[in-house]
Amino acid sequence: MTDALKGYKVAVLAVDGFEQAELVEPQRALADAGATVHVISAKPGKIQGFKHVDKGDAVNVDATFDNAKPDDYDAVVLPGGVVNGDAIRLLPQAQAFVKAADSAKKPIAVICHGTWLPVSAGIISGRTVTSWPSLQDDIRNAGGTWVDREVVEDGNLISSRKPDDLPAFNRTLIAQLSKRKAA
Repeated sequence: MTDALKGYKVAVLAVDGFEQAELVEPQRALADAGATVHVISAKPGKIQGFKHVDKGDAVNVDATFDNAKPDDYDAVVLPGGVVNGDAIRLLPQAQAFVKAADSAKKPIAVICHGTWLPVSAGIISGRTVTSWPSLQDDIRNAGGTWVDREVVEDGNLISSRKPDDLPAFNRTLIAQLSKRKAA
């Protein structure tokens, strides 16, 4: 554990059906770097994770969209999972959270099916991102450019394709936050 990100707060936005590794691994990497990480969801209590199509572990929710403020966080992480990605994109509060973070130029790190939320929030146009391949039409239709790479950094938006990309995804997010802290 280091203190490279001590004093930083990161919001992880998710609902039931998130891909477990895509929430837990960034959460752990950020905490190990010294950041405080809060899971924010539509309901209090716990949300259910999945390991692909099998039930995984539930994680504790730290705050709900009704009481979490984007201004209180330095970055946002959007894990994937088909069920999570499809459900969270429909929540106006989740869209507003992502729009506010983007307007403030805060890092938004999104992986796999999590990219549906930035698409629905209207922040993809003119940007280059990656995701799970089945989202490429949604990204192009939203005015973005889709590429098949392990990690893509386009300004404050960091994106990756799948759980195998998590080491590069985590390194890139922590590096972007570390640069901001040093500035």
